[in-house]
Amino acid sequence: MTSSHRKSPLTGVTGLLSFVLVVGGASGLLHEWLGWIRFMGFVRFLVPDGYEVYGYVVMVVLGLAVGAAGDALTRRGRA
Repeated sequence: MTSSHRKSPLTGVTGLLSFVLVVGGASGLLHEWLGWIRFMGFVRFLVPDGYEVYGYVVMVVLGLAVGAAGDALTRRGRA
């Protein structure tokens, strides 16, 4: 049972970017609120000092938006 259509490379890129943003933002929020070890420590360089919580929330929301946009592109390509 193989599919006759191929996935676009853009689908993979948006999926990866969405994953990194959502997991990195959630990891940063957990670190800020609970002091847990950072899972994706490099994301601390993406937010300005003093605005960590806001930056991580924006990262999670942006990751969800990128994921939704990638899914919409995939569905539009199938139709």
